[in-house]
Amino acid sequence: MRKLFIVLFTAALSCVSLHAQDVYKSIRDKAQQTVQAPGTTGVLKEFNQFKVDALDYLLIKMREQMPDSSTVLLDKEAYALNNFINLYTATILEVRTQPKADMIEVVKIFMDASYSNPLFNDADKELALAYFSDGKSMTRFSLDTDWRRAYIAASVEIKRWKENKAKTTILPATPSTQK
Repeated sequence: MRKLFIVLFTAALSCVSLHAQDVYKSIRDKAQQTVQAPGTTGVLKEFNQFKVDALDYLLIKMREQMPDSSTVLLDKEAYALNNFINLYTATILEVRTQPKADMIEVVKIFMDASYSNPLFNDADKELALAYFSDGKSMTRFSLDTDWRRAYIAASVEIKRWKENKAKTTILPATPSTQK
């Protein structure tokens, strides 16, 4: 009975670790398929191309600068990048009907979260900031980003920004307050 438990436990652990190693590949493959799909819209293609490029950059830099790191770190960064882009997308969609100044503030929050949280401190700024420096890009983020920290920073700042917006929104006077 004890041997059966150990075998089952080991099998369960191997499934979990196999699943964890698939996170990077799964996110990258899905983004690549979206980029290559003929009916993909421009914005969706742009967001997914950024994911592909950021994940490729992450893999290359990890192999160069952290050759002994595990795939778990790569998977965690890929997962956080995906969450970062999803939060960015959701926030952009939320404010799309708001004044243009709100959209600019939101973009700046995400740009700052990306830029202020480097993972590799890459000396090749031209490469690391290729998207960040492109004023026409919807994904103006640094490739050299610790996506876990950037996601947390963006989440906190967006929450703070929304709270401040709610405080500064002037509510119309109700009949009881117009005496």
